[in-house]
Amino acid sequence: QVQLVESGGGLVQAGGSLRLSCAASGRTLSAYAMGWFRQAPGKEREFVAAISWSGIGTSYHDSVKGRFTISRINAKNTVYLQMNSLKPEDTAVYYCVARPAIGVATHVYEYDYWGQGTQVTVSS
Repeated sequence: QVQLVESGGGLVQAGGSLRLSCAASGRTLSAYAMGWFRQAPGKEREFVAAISWSGIGTSYHDSVKGRFTISRINAKNTVYLQMNSLKPEDTAVYYCVARPAIGVATHVYEYDYWGQGTQVTVSS
């Protein structure tokens, strides 16, 4: 079992930045591909970014390309999501996810483990 705990969410003005962190326990993250999803009120959960077990492979939703960066430090069992140039439409609960596989994945059903989520609110 893998337990995931997100942190770093909060309220920020449009154009600002936040860095989300995801700390894992229970298993070493080096054997897991990781990612971030988000869910805004009244909307379905959507893919944001993913990173392979090695950190070499990444994937991003088109809406965040060039603004968000996913990274990981396996020695710290931690994954990050650096979010720059934030927009009001980025407002959502952000979830950290993990799957016991090598490569990236972009669908909800491909991930076995989910954190509780952290709220990100971007004001206009």
